[in-house]
Amino acid sequence: MSSCCGGDSRSPRPETPEGEASGALPVAIIGGGPVGLAAAAHLLERGLEPVVLEAGPSVGTAPLAWGHVPMFSPWRYNIDRAARTLLERHGWTAPEAETFPTGRDLVARYLAPLAALPELARRLRLNTRVTALARLRAGKVRNAGREAQPFELRYEDAQGKPGRLLARAVIVASGTWGNPSPAGSSGLPAIGEREAAGRIRHGMPDVLGADRARYAGKRVLVVGSGHSAIGTLIDLAALAGQAPGTAVLWAARSTALDRAYGGGAADQLPERGALGQRLRHLVETGAVTLLAPFSVDEIRRGADGSLQVLSLEGGRAEADEMVVATGLRPDLGILGEVRLDLDPALECPRVLAPLIDPNLHSCGTVRPHGAMELAQPEAGLFLAGMVSYGRAPTFLLATGHEQVRSIAAFLAGDLEAARRVELDLPQTGVCSAGRALPEAAEAAAPCCTPTTPQGACCPPNPEPAEEAPCCGGAARREAAPAEPAE
Repeated sequence: MSSCCGGDSRSPRPETPEGEASGALPVAIIGGGPVGLAAAAHLLERGLEPVVLEAGPSVGTAPLAWGHVPMFSPWRYNIDRAARTLLERHGWTAPEAETFPTGRDLVARYLAPLAALPELARRLRLNTRVTALARLRAGKVRNAGREAQPFELRYEDAQGKPGRLLARAVIVASGTWGNPSPAGSSGLPAIGEREAAGRIRHGMPDVLGADRARYAGKRVLVVGSGHSAIGTLIDLAALAGQAPGTAVLWAARSTALDRAYGGGAADQLPERGALGQRLRHLVETGAVTLLAPFSVDEIRRGADGSLQVLSLEGGRAEADEMVVATGLRPDLGILGEVRLDLDPALECPRVLAPLIDPNLHSCGTVRPHGAMELAQPEAGLFLAGMVSYGRAPTFLLATGHEQVRSIAAFLAGDLEAARRVELDLPQTGVCSAGRALPEAAEAAAPCCTPTTPQGACCPPNPEPAEEAPCCGGAARREAAPAEPAE
């Protein structure tokens, strides 16, 4: 699909609509998920020209991957204001505000109609995977005249044919979907994990639907303590009630499970608050066997073909299948030739890190933020959406919408609007700012849950060290990713 920039995408020369003057170039948005499309809507509202580069064959690729999972947050938290305005101009009717979309609903009822609008359709490039980003004529080291140079984006189309695009600014909204954290408790794959990959699924498989045959009658070990893990455990327990022989094991790194069991009635997203209480009941009744503390260290193959999973604490578990729901990580490989200032632990913009640190914050205690916190030393480059949170699981989709509203205002020169806060977040009832939390790297509860229609979540992403974000674009299951899993 052609973008607004014109030119032959097959040409080896940079695509420039009106020469290389940066003011004539578009703002490139990497990622066609909820946050990327919201960014495009806000830029159009400001009279700026966006071009959206999406690696997948459709918008919302990540939400479709967790399409069976209901979100924790109702529709009213998941529709961007500028996107709504654009859609309603064409006669679109919003879904009922207090109902909970699945990942498929999010795409079918919101993202796909938005992408099909004439204002966005001609500015959207599908099957376009960005492979690198740099300053034209300026390597990473060069200072002289650097900010006068446009950005150069290299990409590949569906056939692997390379191309490039010039842009005045770049918003990276690529999410974290497709880059899961391993089972190993050190952040590295467990010994033998790669060799056992055929028996391991990451995120939230469709246990009660498309993946039912894989797990029915099997011993299944779930690793993780965030909402993706919780949702999978609840679904597996339901499967065990239907398919004799199904056994559900839960490996948690810590015995302090208050975060996993959640805030209950104190959570302003009640569907999410109920999940932990359901899991507690399943553990107490024996429907789910809890192994804690259990820090996965090694995975061996038994003589009968089973998986022998060993922990650093000396524990052992036998399973036929594993589900690893230890979160997602940002893949920043395309940004190797631009200047970044990232927190060394969270891999998010350094200024943002103390605002989202999962050791101190839950989704509802993160202060809204925008262009000023997300900007990088490379002028005109912004991280937004799930990828901007790095390894922190405290992301809300509504937060991503606020981010790109602010960025669009900044790029349009409206600094007052860029600094203004236009977002109220629900409290999670799980933790509060300023209070240290035990085992935050594993206990922080992102946002995903089970297949049963009772919660809403966010895009798939990791638990501080092990889960998914908190209610914004991924699914209760894999969350992620999309921004909602972007």
